[in-house]
Amino acid sequence: MSSFNSSMRGGRGRKFKSEINVVPYIDVMLVLLIIFMAVPQSNTPNVINLPSAEKSALPPDDYIQVQLKADATLSLSVAGKNPTAAQSLPDRTALLRALRTVHSEHPAYPVLIAGDRDSKYDEVIQLISESKKMGISRVGLATR
Repeated sequence: MSSFNSSMRGGRGRKFKSEINVVPYIDVMLVLLIIFMAVPQSNTPNVINLPSAEKSALPPDDYIQVQLKADATLSLSVAGKNPTAAQSLPDRTALLRALRTVHSEHPAYPVLIAGDRDSKYDEVIQLISESKKMGISRVGLATR
């Protein structure tokens, strides 16, 4: 009871501070800021390292050409000594059937896929993959 009486007699009692000490939080934030600034980012999502290819001097003399236009129209032709007119095909399954028959007629000819600049990348890759599955070992991309 003596502590109660001493506070009532005019002595100053303990007064609680109602403030938050933010200095340690600022110190932690500054350390984290320095760490994030000092450690270089090892994985930048905006940069994609694409493979580079040199331009070939000339395409092969005889080849099977598959054209994929931006509006997803497909055509198939044979270029070289005995060229054929381009066949316009309605869909991918018809193209694969026609490619299989042309490849069986000319098994030594490589296949060049000419994808339009605005065509979907996925469709060109799918054509390359399906050509390889068919047993065509030489598949390339036509460039300008």
